[in-house]
Amino acid sequence: MGSVNMVRDKLINFEVFVAGGRKLGMADITLPSIEYKTATLSGAGIGGEIEMPTPGQTGSMELEINWRTLNEDATKLLAMKAHDLELRGSSEQYDAGTGEISSEPVKINVRTLPKKGDMGSFKPADHTDTKNTLELVYIKITIANKKVLEIDKLNYIHFVDGVDFLASVRSDLGL
Repeated sequence: MGSVNMVRDKLINFEVFVAGGRKLGMADITLPSIEYKTATLSGAGIGGEIEMPTPGQTGSMELEINWRTLNEDATKLLAMKAHDLELRGSSEQYDAGTGEISSEPVKINVRTLPKKGDMGSFKPADHTDTKNTLELVYIKITIANKKVLEIDKLNYIHFVDGVDFLASVRSDLGL
């Protein structure tokens, strides 16, 4: 029986690397929300209002790293410079047609700037819950070796599902 329904189940595991290949310590990551900047469209010929998104314009995008302990990796990310990170994951999927469980790679590349550092707390026999909040200026998501999203705020790139929505804007600006 061929593949009928791929059920994407969960992230099996992931690792975080800093540019240059150094692996960061154990942490949980909260990925950014992508919120488009909008302007209200209203007036004659419209039955109400529409919050019209502006192509390629997004609000602030934050990535949060939650550490188990206060460590050198958390403090290094507070340096006032850009930090290039790569998150490499493996997602589990179940093929309902064949009954097979397989994995596919997920890779997220980001360029970040430090925004906030929460050093956490000291309690015996407990995690410190140290946290870095980083502002994203760049993000690229690759699933199963296919680029599905790329937002580069400083280079006018806003690629989603095979379309760069800022290509015509770059052309209009002579870039």
